[in-house]
Amino acid sequence: MDLKFSAARRVAPTVFACVLAAAMFLPAGHVLARDGGDSYADRDDWQVRDRDDDARDPVVLSFSTVGDSRQDPVASDPTTLPLSGQDKIWLQNTKAWSRIMRSIQSQAPELMFFNGDMIMGYGKASVPTDTSTVEKVVGSDLVKFYTQYAFWRGMATQLLETGTYVVPVPGNHEVQYKAGGKIALVENENAWRANMGDLILDKTRFQNLFNEEPTNVNVGNNGPTDSLTSDQTQLSYSFDFRGSHFVVVNTDPVGHDAHAPTQWLTADLKSARSRGLTHFFVFGHKPAFTYNYSADPKNPVPPAGLDTDVLARNEFWGVIEQYGATYFSGHEHIFHISRPLGSAVQVLVGSGGSPFDAAPNVPTIGATDRFYAWATVKVRRSGRVQITAYGFDDHFGPTQSLQNLVLPH
Repeated sequence: MDLKFSAARRVAPTVFACVLAAAMFLPAGHVLARDGGDSYADRDDWQVRDRDDDARDPVVLSFSTVGDSRQDPVASDPTTLPLSGQDKIWLQNTKAWSRIMRSIQSQAPELMFFNGDMIMGYGKASVPTDTSTVEKVVGSDLVKFYTQYAFWRGMATQLLETGTYVVPVPGNHEVQYKAGGKIALVENENAWRANMGDLILDKTRFQNLFNEEPTNVNVGNNGPTDSLTSDQTQLSYSFDFRGSHFVVVNTDPVGHDAHAPTQWLTADLKSARSRGLTHFFVFGHKPAFTYNYSADPKNPVPPAGLDTDVLARNEFWGVIEQYGATYFSGHEHIFHISRPLGSAVQVLVGSGGSPFDAAPNVPTIGATDRFYAWATVKVRRSGRVQITAYGFDDHFGPTQSLQNLVLPH
C-alpha cells in the first residue's frame, strides 16, 4: 500500500495531515529555508522537536541517500532549459545536485549513498576502433564515460572532504549499453570499478573521518551465488558500520539486467543477522516496485524496475520482508515512499537532478512528484530508525521536510 500524503507546491508552508497511523508517520511539509536552501533556519517547531529527540535518544549513525543527477542532452526537463554550456558538456544537473549536496552537508550525515545514474553513460566503454585523430579518441564512448565520472567525482568531493563518506551504487546508465539494446556490458562494469573502486571501500578514509573502520566488508566477486558470469567485484557489496548492516546490489548485472542478486543477498543478510545485527539497509538503482504516479487510470506508468520480472521481484522482496530491511532506490526520477507488500519500506529517491519522470502540467497523484528530493536516516541509541525526506520544487523554491517515518524496532 502507498503511504500517501498531501503537500503544497510553490505556495506557503502547509502542515500535512491524514497520514496512516500504522506507518508511524509524523507531520511533514515544514519549510526549512526560504533563501534557496543553503541555510536551515526553521520556520516551525520541527527542528526543535528533532533536537529534543537527539537529547533524549542520541543518534549513533546517520546517512543520506539520493540518486540520478545526470542530465539528458536530448530529453532535458523543460525547467532546466536552456542548458548551460557546462551541463551540455558534462551532462549533470549541476544546480540541483550541488544544492542537494550543500543541504546534505548541513545535515552532517556520516554516509551518503548515491543510488546510481551519476553519469549519462549508456555507451560502450571500450577502446575506440578509430584512434586516427584526437577528435576520434576524445569523442569516443570510453573518454565520455571517464570524463563524466571525473566531473561527478569532482562535485561529490565536497562531501568527502567535509566529513561524509560517499558510497556509490551502480545504475543502468553506468553499466548498460543503449545502442546494444540496453544491456549491461563487461567493459562498462570495468569502467565502474576504475572510476568508483577507490570508494568501495577505503578503510583508511573511514579511519580518518570517523576514527573507526567498516567491518565485515565484502566487496569481492559475489556473482557466482546467482550464477552471474561477469565479475561483480565492487558492484554488489556489503559492510557493517556502527551496528548497522549496509548492502549495495547491482540491479543490472551482465546477462541478467533488471534483476537483483537475490541468492547472495539472502546469504549476506543471514550472515549479518548471525552477528547480532538488526538494522538492514539495502541500496539498488532500480526500484522493486514502480511508482505509478499517473493520475490518469487509462495511462498508468509501465513497470520500470525489478517488476519487469514479477516472480523474481517477489523473491527479492520476500528477502527484504524476511529480514525487515529497508530498500532505497532510484531510476524513476521521482520521490516516493511506500510499503508495497507487508511491512518493509521502499524509499524511492531518484530525484537528484535528472529530468523528472512526471512531465510538467500533467496530472499526477503526488504533490511532490516534481520535487528534487533526498532522504536522511538517523539510527538512534534505542534502536529507533527515523527516515526524513527533504526537497524543493522544480522552480527551486524553499526546502521542505516532505515526509517523516519511524521504523519499528
